[in-house]
Amino acid sequence: MSEKTVSEAIHYRRSVRIYDAEKPIDKSIVKKCLEQASLAPTSSNMQLWEFYHITSKETIDKIAPMCFNQNAAKTAQQLVVFIVRKDLWKKRAKANLGFMDKVFGKNNPKSEQRGREKVARNYYGKIIPFAYTEFLGILGYFKYLMILITGLFKPMYREVRNSDMRIVAHKTCGLAAQTFMLSMAAENYDTCPMEGSDTWRLKKLLKLPYGSEINMIVSCGIRKPEGVYGDRFRIPFDEVYKER
Repeated sequence: MSEKTVSEAIHYRRSVRIYDAEKPIDKSIVKKCLEQASLAPTSSNMQLWEFYHITSKETIDKIAPMCFNQNAAKTAQQLVVFIVRKDLWKKRAKANLGFMDKVFGKNNPKSEQRGREKVARNYYGKIIPFAYTEFLGILGYFKYLMILITGLFKPMYREVRNSDMRIVAHKTCGLAAQTFMLSMAAENYDTCPMEGSDTWRLKKLLKLPYGSEINMIVSCGIRKPEGVYGDRFRIPFDEVYKER
């Protein structure tokens, strides 16, 4: 079967709970879909994510009970665990600055930097550290007060607390997961995003770093007809669409 268009992939994608054990999927195609997922939009281009591609049946069997033995986990051919790595913000900011060295040239004196370069270097060198630096929640509180006062006089970005930045990181990881699922649908592969899991046990099994957080687990395979639980239901579009 040929690859689907974007619209076809969106309509084809369903949360599949039962996969066909007789129809394996190609891990190289899943990996390609993850490469496409890495092109998803990401806040400040920080890319605070990692993708753990689980292809071992033995490991899948260990993970399934941690997903409360959902059929989507038990029958999966492969799994992808989407990980948030907010703790890597310094490394990712440095990578962005390194990319600018390639684009604009390295160690340019400030007097010679062009407008776009100045803004970008200031952003990753000063604004990102301001937003992500935290110490026991204390700095976040003071940042919030400062923004609150300044915001009385002009529009301000207000999500500067640790909890806010955590939400930002999870939102962009979710965008990567959605991009992955649509890429899989385009390849005629099926997926199911699972939030119900014992994340502590899963972190231990995968030996994830302390600062990492699990965003979701996506199971992968080829659907059985009974794996799609009925017709798709959505709230009428007119109830959720607002034009101003």
